[in-house]
Amino acid sequence: MELQQLRYVTAVAEAGNFTRASERCGVSQPSLSQQIMNLEKEVGHKLFHRLGRRAVLTEAGTTFLDRAQRILFEVESATKEMSDSPALERRITVGAIPTLAPFLLPSLIVRCKKRYPNLQINVQEDFKQNLLRAVLEGEIDLAVVALPIEESRVHVESLLKEPLLLAMGKNHPLAGRPSIASADLADQNFVLLGTSSSLTAQVKSFCGDHNFEPKISFRCSQVATVKALLSLGTSVSILPQVVRGPEDEGTLTYVKLSDAEPFREIGVIRHMQRYQSRGAEQFLTLLREWARELAAP
Repeated sequence: MELQQLRYVTAVAEAGNFTRASERCGVSQPSLSQQIMNLEKEVGHKLFHRLGRRAVLTEAGTTFLDRAQRILFEVESATKEMSDSPALERRITVGAIPTLAPFLLPSLIVRCKKRYPNLQINVQEDFKQNLLRAVLEGEIDLAVVALPIEESRVHVESLLKEPLLLAMGKNHPLAGRPSIASADLADQNFVLLGTSSSLTAQVKSFCGDHNFEPKISFRCSQVATVKALLSLGTSVSILPQVVRGPEDEGTLTYVKLSDAEPFREIGVIRHMQRYQSRGAEQFLTLLREWARELAAP
């Protein structure tokens, strides 16, 4: 039994198809299929039902996959641990959701260069579910996301509860009011991120809790686009405190609602079985410092 065979089984199980798995592994489909058939002969059980173009785990395959994933994680962890010398350059891959990545990671990378010059940080910006999958598959070391996360295979560390603020252009009709309640938003046009955004889901949930459905006039993929549209003065949005910057001073207004205090909880997730390298620990130290600073009055 070879480690590469275990990787092939994992790839087929995740892809649900031998062809896609072979492309992912960078080998020909016949070669991958032959290796899995050799493995099936060795263990004495069929691991996959071949259903046309689909490959579905058998009962034996499901049991084998769990062991194979654990073995691969242990091998990867052992390799990382053996090479994790303080004198060597260390490299980690960090994920963050789009409403955090551009406002968090650049400043942390600057701090990292000063304090831990041997640590190289690679960045992956993506939606929460994609980052969770990447953590589970070992593609990234850790990810900074909005909580909750319902997944027993990851360790979740809460960092802070961040206020969500009503945002609008300086010339919006609501901008001059001394106070704004949640009911005042029922007739407003909203600018929101796409449906994959955890922030969008939270904003829609908040509106539902206050008995209205947000009237969405624009959907965007970037916070910068949301801000640009808000500056026109025709729409509102609910944005995290972290996105508020000095460049907004002349165009946008951020206010707290008079009758509600919406917030999001930010946390960092990492695989329960993955070896936590010295580099990951160093990054976590900086991340916890950032969270304390943002939470401070």
